Amino acid sequence: MRFQLNNMAKNEDNVGTLNIYTSFNNTIATLTDLAGNTIGRISGGQVTKHDRLKANPTISMFMAKRLAEIARDYKIKSLYVRIKGQTGGTGLGPGAHPIVRTLGKEGFNVISMSEITKIARGGPKKKGGRRGRRV
Repeated sequence: MRFQLNNMAKNEDNVGTLNIYTSFNNTIATLTDLAGNTIGRISGGQVTKHDRLKANPTISMFMAKRLAEIARDYKIKSLYVRIKGQTGGTGLGPGAHPIVRTLGKEGFNVISMSEITKIARGGPKKKGGRRGRRV
């Protein structure tokens, strides 16, 4: 009986978390296990050397291919995806969704996607007092 339990554990697929930070200048993707330990990390600058292309959707697809290789080494088949944009920005960068789409085509099961962008709620008090700055 003990041998069967160990054999079943080896056939079980692992689950990972994919954290994607995307801005209009760059895209950074980090693959972690469920405990939060980093397995692999890749950015647009590791794929291309052109600054203007780091946030490009095409470059994001190449990033996803590299992430798929790393995930297959650790036998990860299912992913929780967390997408984070720039705080106070107008939206997500262009590189987030191509990564998820490409990983889906590579055969990974996306369990859930969530956006975790921080929202500024007022911030520090502005300088100048109640009636503004006086000269």
